[in-house]
Amino acid sequence: MPSDSERQRPTQPVMNGNVRNGASGNGVGTHHGAAVELAGPQAEDHAPIANVGMFYSLSLRNFRLLWASQFFGSAGMWIQMTTLSWIVYDLTGKGTLLGAMNGMRAIPLLLLAPLAGVLVDRMDRRKLMLMCQGVMLFLTMGMAVGLALDQIDVWHLFAFTFVAGFVQVVWMPVQQTVVFDLVPRHAIPNAVALASAAFNVTRVFGPSAAGFLIKALGPEGNFFVQSAAYVGVLITLIMITFPARRGVPTGRSAGSIRSNLLDGMRYAIHTPMTRSLMLMGFIPPLLLIPTFMGLMPIFAKDVFRGGPDTLGFLLSATGVGGLIGALFVAALGKFERRGLIQLGSLLAASLSLLGFSFATSVAAALPFLVLAGFTEMVYMATTQTILQLSVPDHMRGRIISLFMLTMGLMPLASMVVGTLSDLFSAPVVVTAVSSIAAGLTVAIFLLSPRIRNLRLSQVVAAPSDSPAQPTAPATARR
Repeated sequence: MPSDSERQRPTQPVMNGNVRNGASGNGVGTHHGAAVELAGPQAEDHAPIANVGMFYSLSLRNFRLLWASQFFGSAGMWIQMTTLSWIVYDLTGKGTLLGAMNGMRAIPLLLLAPLAGVLVDRMDRRKLMLMCQGVMLFLTMGMAVGLALDQIDVWHLFAFTFVAGFVQVVWMPVQQTVVFDLVPRHAIPNAVALASAAFNVTRVFGPSAAGFLIKALGPEGNFFVQSAAYVGVLITLIMITFPARRGVPTGRSAGSIRSNLLDGMRYAIHTPMTRSLMLMGFIPPLLLIPTFMGLMPIFAKDVFRGGPDTLGFLLSATGVGGLIGALFVAALGKFERRGLIQLGSLLAASLSLLGFSFATSVAAALPFLVLAGFTEMVYMATTQTILQLSVPDHMRGRIISLFMLTMGLMPLASMVVGTLSDLFSAPVVVTAVSSIAAGLTVAIFLLSPRIRNLRLSQVVAAPSDSPAQPTAPATARR
């Protein structure tokens, strides 16, 4: 194993041997001191990120199919979440229950997220993805039939949300991690951004479509549409050719599940870059995203005096901004100052929601929501890119799942803001949380040079099986 001083020295390319970042031209790297043969695109490409076109990754067949599966899956998810939120609030009129239903999603995340990451690193990822979507298809069809037969009560909606949360806790890290199996390393920032674009294309049309479908087909019709979307996911996943992960320990050869879990936690705690990104990741799910997810039905019905179509418009506005934001990140290429992009977009998202809280009409609210969606997606896509590039290949699933723990707090935060909206009002709550988020972002800018000075080149050329070692900002490319 290399010494600490050797690990901190910048790795230099060896032209004749095609060696960079601890990987040789024949795709052999190191894993816990043993030779590890990397398969797939990451074995082919450890070069620094080059400028690629906005839609470069979609020229790769396997990623194009993965993008399609994410498109269908996100469409089903947005229709599902919008429909469930409307049904609960329409039946009960309680912001507390609306927040509580969203809070049900937190329980599986908080209980199983670290274990899910271990499964992603140890198991066949294709089988794991197929199992997840098969379960979602079964659950959604059951809900559709139950609604059609008028056999669904509020507790059924809570149970559905709870079980679907268990599926999501595995699905989210595996769909993010598998990008590295299908895409060359130099195109990872582009691929991550385009994956976010798939999410946001449906974020634009899914909620508004759900609102209109509730009127046209009823809630049961929405769940039948969701079922069709999950069928689309299964078909596209079956068509993907997943490269073998040769030499990467899986199953029993990877050691015990307990040791894998502890390895991931130690890495997240003791690696400065990962630790900083983890801590910063608490701000959106605790203070910003609950506004998008938990309070919009209240704004639609009580503040703007609208119906499900108004809810659809509000949610779609954030989706429009998110789609533009994802494409913006996909076009960044080699732009270095990713830390400033993170902080600037997070501050702008906070201020946008602050402006939204004072809107008195849908027309006044929509521009603020578009801007909030844009800046929130720029922040999320940038953070995911940096995090995934900076961690070892064999540990990526565990680190992504630990990062998901921050998102696991989002449903709990939704429950809190829903309760507070009953005590005060939704606009007052949004004003408070967005102001806090803005203040924290300014504090990070002033107190954390690691984030403020972060450049893309610090993580893109990091060894795939060792912690990223930041370079000095004074010598980094601008």
